[in-house]
Amino acid sequence: MAFQRGRSKGFRAKSRQSTFADDTAQANDPPRLPSKEKLEQRARNVLLHQLSRSAKSAEQLRKILQQREIPEEIAEAAITRFIEVGLIDDVAYAETIVTSRRSFKGLAKSAIKRELNEKGISQVIAEEALAGITPEDEFELAKQLAVKRFGQMAHLDREVRERRLAGYLQRKGYGSGSVYAAIKHAEAEYQAESQA
Repeated sequence: MAFQRGRSKGFRAKSRQSTFADDTAQANDPPRLPSKEKLEQRARNVLLHQLSRSAKSAEQLRKILQQREIPEEIAEAAITRFIEVGLIDDVAYAETIVTSRRSFKGLAKSAIKRELNEKGISQVIAEEALAGITPEDEFELAKQLAVKRFGQMAHLDREVRERRLAGYLQRKGYGSGSVYAAIKHAEAEYQAESQA
């Protein structure tokens, strides 16, 4: 029995030492990096997840992959592949932005151009997407917005109403010439309806 006890104590001491040595070795080892295949799969998964939520430009997706610490060459290869198969299309994305911002928000060409730039759309693609908007279209939309808003502000003092209408249209990106012409148009239309 005495022999047994001594042996187990020595065995326990050795096992404690080897465990300590293993822990020290693991603490000093550099962290294991994921394999290239795992990083490629992760990049694809991130892109698919982002695109399932909403359309995005290639530049926006590059930034997201960078934030997820995907190496640049793997990120670029994944984005290139998604462009080839049509899952990333900056031209279609820019056209969608232009249409939706004009239809739903009434934004002027300059405001849409700024947004496209912020979303990483190239200057050339942005210009192409905005090319169909003429100055006449722009002024027509400014008039429509002014008429609609004028009705909501008709009860206000004339000076206050004009100041608020001007601020509203300028925030949408319209230049001062268009803004004041649109306000005059809205006022004339409102007076004509009141007299009818």
